[in-house]
Amino acid sequence: QMQLAESGGGLVQAGDSLRLSCQASGRTFIIFNAGWIRQALGKERELVAAIAWNGRDKYYADSAKGRFTISRDNAENTVSLLMDSLKPEDTAVYYCATDLTTRLSPTLSTDLSNYGKWGQGTQVTVSS
Repeated sequence: QMQLAESGGGLVQAGDSLRLSCQASGRTFIIFNAGWIRQALGKERELVAAIAWNGRDKYYADSAKGRFTISRDNAENTVSLLMDSLKPEDTAVYYCATDLTTRLSPTLSTDLSNYGKWGQGTQVTVSS
């Protein structure tokens, strides 16, 4: 069964960069689209970025456009999120997740309910 494990979170200052990584176990990871979802204290979960199974199609929330870059390496079963120009409002727990509703699909879902497999999350704190 596929498992996801995030790493790379931490405490940084505004304007800094941070790279989050998600290591997946299980050979089926490469057929699913994946995404990074965050939840700040007292706020709803937000899909920050998503990437198609083959890495060709990507989605970014408005809050992430121009600052965040999602990528994946299917040979290594990893998906990463490079976050530049971090702001205090980026403070949240970041989760790696896979969309289990489609396989080998270029269509990226923004419906969080489609992301059926989540990691345990990694905390990102941006100080002003």
